[in-house]
Amino acid sequence: MLRTQTSLSTWSQERNMKWLVLLGLVAFSECIVKIPLRRVKTMTKTLSGKNMLNNFVKEHAYRLSQISFRGSNLTIHPLRNIRDFFYVGNITIGTPPQEFQVIFDTGSSELWVPSVFCNSSTCSKHNRFRHLESSTFRLSRRTFSITYGSGRIEALVVHDTVRIGDLVSTDQQFGLSVAESGFEGMRFDGVLGLSYTNISPSGAIPIFYKLKNEGAISEPVFAFYLSKDEREGSVVMFGGADHRYYKGELNWIPLMKAGDWSVHMDRISMKRKVIACSGGCKALVDTGSSCIVGPSTLVNNIWKLIGATPQGSEHYVSCSAVNSLPSIIFTIKSNNYRVPGQAYILKDSRGRCFTAFKGHQQSSSTEMWILGDVFLRLYFSVFDRRKDRIGLAQAV
Repeated sequence: MLRTQTSLSTWSQERNMKWLVLLGLVAFSECIVKIPLRRVKTMTKTLSGKNMLNNFVKEHAYRLSQISFRGSNLTIHPLRNIRDFFYVGNITIGTPPQEFQVIFDTGSSELWVPSVFCNSSTCSKHNRFRHLESSTFRLSRRTFSITYGSGRIEALVVHDTVRIGDLVSTDQQFGLSVAESGFEGMRFDGVLGLSYTNISPSGAIPIFYKLKNEGAISEPVFAFYLSKDEREGSVVMFGGADHRYYKGELNWIPLMKAGDWSVHMDRISMKRKVIACSGGCKALVDTGSSCIVGPSTLVNNIWKLIGATPQGSEHYVSCSAVNSLPSIIFTIKSNNYRVPGQAYILKDSRGRCFTAFKGHQQSSSTEMWILGDVFLRLYFSVFDRRKDRIGLAQAV
């Protein structure tokens, strides 16, 4: 899919029409938010000039590993809450395994980590994959790069064994970044995408699909429980959902279209008045975004309604006023999902209180919102690939 410049151009044009579907992580002051993917292109000439391709090991043979579930088809994998801004979990790549901290991201489909070829300041502070030390490494001799609003990665397309706890994907395709920018100060090495195949810029089969195809998980379902206030206990689970992490019944919401984790939202209201999404809109349920993101004009109105004042790139409120702020209600399939002030106000590194609502410049006539971790800390989320739906319930 990404082997010629022509196909890359076509792919980029098609995906830019869905600008909030293909997403990239980027630091937005104190938040991790999503921005449009602006360009994807090959970088074979750049790598050839540095003789990087000639240094890679030759292809190896593989065989499918047998998976043990310890008596259960549900695999629960721990995540760590980093200051309520993002959640990371450990994976390993290679034989013997090398460990990385990644964001498990429902807003993208690529798995990528830094390589030893990456000498940028960002990579030097993160774990880098040492391909020569892995006996199961394989190079595909394809490349891609992704440019973000305030960052960029350039990556080799490679294959190796990837493990998420007891789950093993052999000969998994992923990206090894050889250059990065825009991730300075971020406490994660890479990203593990959990969205659909059609938004993968490298054309890779996402790891979740491959785990299901190889029989590592019995059901094409994964779920998230995200803890609050840096407390322990956050998890991502594969193969099902543990009812101990939520109250009541799951409300199942069909996807607007199989291809990304977006649903139809009825409206957004405050004090029984509709303040956004008045005629219905699209909402992306996104574990890779820490904030709630919407059209700038509507977010500006929310800031005014809660009395937030701008300081630099953030909008702040008095910390003493947080408990008295009104709840904002997101209505999805006739169910009201309440987000109180204590949830949508975060604290920065200096202890000041800022709003977790962020604005984006709308590029189409369709109103689009991103429901990130601020929302998902309150509501346990289940992503069902078989039936193309999302389940939400009050988190415990």
